[in-house]
Amino acid sequence: MLAVTAVPVGSSSVSEAAKRNAVAELLRVSGVADELAARFAAGGHQLYLVGGSVRDALLGRLSTDLDFTTDARPQRVLQLIAGWADAVWDTGIEFGTVGLRRGDATLEITTFRSDTYDRVSRNPQVEFGSTIEGDLLRRDFTVNAMAVDLTSKRFVDPFDGMAALKAKVLDTPAPPEESFADDPLRMLRAARFASQLGFRPAPRVVEAMTAMAKELGRITAERVQQELTKLLLGRYPRAGIELMVDTGLADVVLPEVPGMQLTIDEHHQHKDVYRHSLTVLEQAIELETKHEPAMEPDLVLRWAALLHDIGKPATRRFEPGGGVSFHHHEVVGAKMARKRLRALKYPKDVVEDVSRLVYLHLRFHGYGRGQWTDSAVRRYVNDAGPLLTRLHKLVRADCTTRNKRKAAALQRTYDDLERRIARIAAEEDLAKIRPDLDGNEIMRILQIPPGPLVGKAWRHLKELRLERGPLERDEAVAELLAWAQEQGIEVPENAADQVQADEQGRAES
Repeated sequence: MLAVTAVPVGSSSVSEAAKRNAVAELLRVSGVADELAARFAAGGHQLYLVGGSVRDALLGRLSTDLDFTTDARPQRVLQLIAGWADAVWDTGIEFGTVGLRRGDATLEITTFRSDTYDRVSRNPQVEFGSTIEGDLLRRDFTVNAMAVDLTSKRFVDPFDGMAALKAKVLDTPAPPEESFADDPLRMLRAARFASQLGFRPAPRVVEAMTAMAKELGRITAERVQQELTKLLLGRYPRAGIELMVDTGLADVVLPEVPGMQLTIDEHHQHKDVYRHSLTVLEQAIELETKHEPAMEPDLVLRWAALLHDIGKPATRRFEPGGGVSFHHHEVVGAKMARKRLRALKYPKDVVEDVSRLVYLHLRFHGYGRGQWTDSAVRRYVNDAGPLLTRLHKLVRADCTTRNKRKAAALQRTYDDLERRIARIAAEEDLAKIRPDLDGNEIMRILQIPPGPLVGKAWRHLKELRLERGPLERDEAVAELLAWAQEQGIEVPENAADQVQADEQGRAES
């Protein structure tokens, strides 16, 4: 793709020479863009590399997904790419967008737009434009309102997007009040870009976001979820979250987070739960790749880190003598996390995994100085299941004390727990903990048909397995029979002997 020199941070003024250099960098695109531009020029149409593609190229992070804009109408675009594109999709054609694939590159070509909005929903009344300047005016931020004419090699920057890019500032081409009234989702995109790019919004943008935060309520949960996911998976999610909280956007779409800002007085000292949670998020992100450098950003872990203490405000109690308690905040927090993520339309597995981690994050603190029995360790592993590695990271990240001695002691204690887990796992294969008898064996021994009773017996044997470790077969059978008698299940007096005879007969055959 492009061999790009990233734009340096410095003076906000951009000379014409600098813009010409930018064009030179941007035109180092593979043959895909040149070939496409030639087809459009031959057909009498303009074609521009535009928006995020220009921004990312100048930042040295251009991908194989490229965005273009043109004066050609969608049906004409389809004619121009016919026989050239390897694949074409027109799912966005009513909005003027044609998608295609050419080799390894994925391209989107959108006709110039000059949309109007009803300012009730965020759905535009699609109107095609006639100029590149008019198209760029309707874009969200000036850093996304730059283009390169691929025919004339002209850099188009009517709103000083290059200067904003150098200064790492997010500003809007149109007045922010107009831009956000047209599409309130742009306010959340500002927070997302703060996380992904480390940019800060201009003062007038912050003012508009603060005044118009409630407009975000017009946006569907699905679109909000997409932006929050991108924000959390960004490089600086704390910056994005703080912007959301400071402007009131979080009050609309994620109220549990600003809700952690508890008033603290001189008589009832405890951590600032909100700031603590942001620190836990940052520390969890550091742990993502500490032992796995190639690890991708972990959405479940990041959500769990951010939300692990959201149950504290609802459970805070002032104790005699100036103490503060948050009893069962992990239980309340798990329910709150599940409710919020469901409202945001997250997939079921994400909802359940995050809420499970929130529920379990406090369990380790009962470990003390290693007083847990092997049974308790097994239960910890069993309850975490496939989330165990994430739980390790979350618990370690949850240590934010400034007392270095205390912090080191907590990490040593968790080191000890992990060593015990490893030892027991090596001995017992903890990842595959099952009762010593399966469902078929339970039915044969108790002479009962399939049904709820089999599951009940299975769970009883699993509890024994967690409590005592692996049992010998005859011991497991004896325990099952004893349990059956306690449950009032009629079992022949010689059932144990019959089981042993059956086992012997199968072995001999």
